[in-house]
Amino acid sequence: MRNASFGTISFDTMRPLSRSERIARLDALATMLDTAFVVPGTQIRFGLDALIGLIPGIGDAITTLMSLYIVREARELGAPRLLIARMLGNVAIDGIVGAVPLLGDAFDVAWRANRRNLKLLRDYLAAEHRRFTRP
Repeated sequence: MRNASFGTISFDTMRPLSRSERIARLDALATMLDTAFVVPGTQIRFGLDALIGLIPGIGDAITTLMSLYIVREARELGAPRLLIARMLGNVAIDGIVGAVPLLGDAFDVAWRANRRNLKLLRDYLAAEHRRFTRP
């Protein structure tokens, strides 16, 4: 049986992912949710969060669960409680405002909670790396 691999993202389920592979997987998910598509003729980017959010009632619940996966992974990667709280705040704002018809969908395009959360996580991990690699 062969394992599928797409660029730097591997779908090998037989071994644990390295930290960098986990971050790459989270980055791919955040991109898919927030910035995967471009409105033709503009520089406006949007993702599945805005598209799935168009489904009344259930759409925003689905994307909120997907966003919470990123927060869960951040916790497993060792993010502190304060950072997790900030990430949860971003997801909550996205879920609550995103539930407002039409206005919420425009907000999803601008807010990009998943990209924000990935940046918070990357900044934390970079600071931790610098702290432990200083001579």
